[in-house]
Order: sequence, then C-alpha cells, then structure tokens
Amino acid sequence: MSSVLLRKCFPQIKMTGSRLLHTARTVYATDKGLLAKLRKKTGFSISNCKKALEMHNNDFSKAEAWLQAEAQAQGWEKATKLSGRKTSQGLIGIHIEGRTASMVEVNCETDFVARNEKFQALVAQVARDCWSCHTLTQDTGLVKEVLSEEQVRAVTASDGKTLADKLALAIGGIGENMSLPRAARVTAGPDTTLVGYCHPSTIEQEILTGKYGVILAVKAPNDITEVLKQLCVHVIGMNPQAIGAPTDPKADNPEEETLLVHQEFLSDQTKTVGQVLEEESIEIIDYLRFGCGEQTAVDQSS
Repeated sequence: MSSVLLRKCFPQIKMTGSRLLHTARTVYATDKGLLAKLRKKTGFSISNCKKALEMHNNDFSKAEAWLQAEAQAQGWEKATKLSGRKTSQGLIGIHIEGRTASMVEVNCETDFVARNEKFQALVAQVARDCWSCHTLTQDTGLVKEVLSEEQVRAVTASDGKTLADKLALAIGGIGENMSLPRAARVTAGPDTTLVGYCHPSTIEQEILTGKYGVILAVKAPNDITEVLKQLCVHVIGMNPQAIGAPTDPKADNPEEETLLVHQEFLSDQTKTVGQVLEEESIEIIDYLRFGCGEQTAVDQSS
C-alpha cells in the first residue's frame, strides 16, 4: 500500500522516513468490576464513573478522587447560583454521647427536601461533626457554646473537609439551597445528665432529628426517663424564656407565663413544672431549645 493511500485510510499514522508513528491516544477498556465498585461507593452515574476510569486507565483511587473533585466544584457552582434563595425549612439534629451534646440546625428551601434521606443524612453528619470538634474541659461545671453560621461552616469534618464544603456538595446533589445558621455544644460535669429530644421525633441511628429540639442539663435520679422526656416536650411546646425560681413573681396571666417553674406542666396541668421538679427530685441546670426557621423569621422581621 502506498504512503499516500496509507495517509488517506489511517490519518492517525504519520510517515517519518521509512518508520510509522501511531499518534492516537490509547483508550483502555473499562473494567466492569471496577465500574460497579466505583458506582456503588460514590453514587455517581455509570457514565461519569466510566469516564473517570477511562481517563485514569482504570486506576480506581485516581478515578474516585477525580469524581469527588468534579462533584465538589459543581456543588460550589450550584451553591453560588442558589445562594439568594430563602431557606426557612429544614431539621434540627441532636447528638449526645458521654458528657457532651451537640444540637444543629440545617435549613433548606422546602419541606419536601427536609424529608429527603440525603438531607437527613447531612443533618446527622453535621451534628456528629459539631460534637466531634468539642474540647473537653477540666471544669466540673456546665459549659455551653453557641456557634454562629460562620463558625459552623468552618468546622472540619472527619474527612478533612469543612462543613461548608459538605453543604456545597449536598446542594449540588439535591439541587436546592441550604444553610447552616447555628449550632450549639453542651459539656456537662460528672454529676449532670444531658437529655435530648426532637419533635416530631425521628431517629437516624443515634441522631435525633425533628422540627424542634431541646437539650436539658439536669441533676436527677436514674429511673425517671419518662418524666425527663415529658419535660423536654414541655420546653418545646411552651418555649419558656428562663428556668426561674419558686420565689420569682408569677405573671398575672398564666398563659403569658415565661418562667419554666411557674408554667402549667403540659403532661399534667394540675401541677406546675416547679411542683413536678420538687416531687421527682429534679434540678434543671440549664437548657437549649431550637425551632427550625426561628432565626430566619427573626432576621427577616428585623
């Protein structure tokens, strides 16, 4: 076959003297086993996984890293585009382990997304990561920290990424704007018990999630779990502004009472919370209450 005919039929071949140089890039066939493994581990589409493996000659680690980098970049791009949308829905998440508890708020645009499993997994992850970054204190008293949105976003997750990165990745995957408006951590002394509750109550493994959340720091007997749960429900429902003391003056109108000890106990309205605490030998040291979207509503009205 003449050199002219060779060049017409095989343009990727160059003639250099009497030698033939093949210049086309070698394309490796995708390993189907690696493709299935990459798809399962990352959750990305088959076409994207196939592209990643082809680009990196079936090197699984490099293909996975490329996919994650692409997803993160696209997530930040999506997050930037959607950043102006209001996020008044979402969930509260609570994680209690040992002497430390964390409570976080993760917001989204719609209640539909708040019921999404991926969004709920994000809430659980944020709660765990905010718990993990606490610093145990030698102080025997109660330590309460409230984190701003900027501080929450800067928290480093277990894989080294910030929660801001994790949020952007979730926005890119779910396609709706989200935010991390606040979080809190409570570390208790050895003689104090931390109790958490969310309403409506749902559980993602050890993480409590719901539209409302409360953490109580109490000194109490070990066998009154149900009463402590009822107190959590009361704080969520009645939203007291302070614990108060029996000697503090009561409000003229019981419906406007803001001190916890003077409020009628939701589970038994023949008693006040103060009477229940006395009967059950419970001392409430402190509490935290979050309602999803509360902060957004305050910001918009101010």
